[in-house]
Amino acid sequence: VQLVESGGGSVQAGGSLRLSCAASGYSYGNSIMAWFRQAPGKQREGVTIIYPANGAAQYVDSVIGRFTISHDNAKSTLYLEMNSLTDEDTAMYYCAASRAGILPSRRFQGESYDYWGQGTQVTVS
Repeated sequence: VQLVESGGGSVQAGGSLRLSCAASGYSYGNSIMAWFRQAPGKQREGVTIIYPANGAAQYVDSVIGRFTISHDNAKSTLYLEMNSLTDEDTAMYYCAASRAGILPSRRFQGESYDYWGQGTQVTVS
């Protein structure tokens, strides 16, 4: 399984970015895909998760109404649309995928995911 992120960059506060994560060799079944981020000096944070099978998604409170996760099954690609960006969103963003379902209490924990991309940097100034 290989996950490759793209789309990061530098943007002014209030701007938008769209991240992509191309998955190869991955069969999503009942599994979950997610976006995590890690800012310098901070712990990794789960931002949003999605069930590719049905599109159901969840978000951490700080991004509700600003970020949208989606998955294109035909292209095997995960997306993260980010709007109204603030400097608090500056971080390395990683996509992740699980091999199987995850308990609700663990869906935003990085340890629950089996596959990770290399990350793409988002800088908001």
